[in-house]
Amino acid sequence: MKIVENAVVRRDPGSVDGEVILPARPESLAFSPQQTALIVIDMQNAYASRGGYLDLAGFDVSHTGPVIANIKRAIAAARSAGIKVIFFQNGWDNQYVEAGGEGSPNFHKSNALKTMRKHPELMGKLLAKGDWDYDLVDELQPQPGDIVLPKPRYSGFFNTQLDSLLRSYGIHHLVFTGIATNVCVESTLRDGFFLEYFSVVLEDATHQAGPEFAQKAAIYNIETFFGWVSNVDSFCNTVAKTAEKLSQTA
Repeated sequence: MKIVENAVVRRDPGSVDGEVILPARPESLAFSPQQTALIVIDMQNAYASRGGYLDLAGFDVSHTGPVIANIKRAIAAARSAGIKVIFFQNGWDNQYVEAGGEGSPNFHKSNALKTMRKHPELMGKLLAKGDWDYDLVDELQPQPGDIVLPKPRYSGFFNTQLDSLLRSYGIHHLVFTGIATNVCVESTLRDGFFLEYFSVVLEDATHQAGPEFAQKAAIYNIETFFGWVSNVDSFCNTVAKTAEKLSQTA
């Protein structure tokens, strides 16, 4: 959907030094790149590659290529503009202690755990730390200065250092990318809303787990209730001016 210029939402009443304005829905969003993080959710082989967990569990991953390419562009733009890049990897130890036992709803609802119980030969191979499935895709590798955080559940705020790290860096705005839009992306963004973070999702840098209506529903929820929606072109164009200024002062 096309992003048009409209009203602008600011965290602070007045503009701040280095402020940029990102065209978004339902309003444009003003932010300082130095107070912003790009969140890359679960761009692992498990979620984006054939032969990974989602694929083996019966979900369609055939359209993740363009998403990977768009996230790569967003990451490059963020780094050039001084925006902190934070990668998440979802999964557990190879004994799945961190996944929880039968007393955890995760045991019963995780499609990875259910797939392994159905196919015991996959045990220890899906979302297990140190395995190919858990690894980030080759195209999206962290660089010095990036942050990589493990997470044991859908939300990147649950049982992780994310909130304390963001506060220590003075970050108030979050730009979301990754897979799956309707699960871990939306879960993390929702928790960020409850913790007073201003969040925007780049819709063409995300992909759903499930049918297309799951993507549309997640984007609708975010735009209507929890944050803002933009796209990779708008994000890259918006932060390019900051990147140019940084290159001139380097």
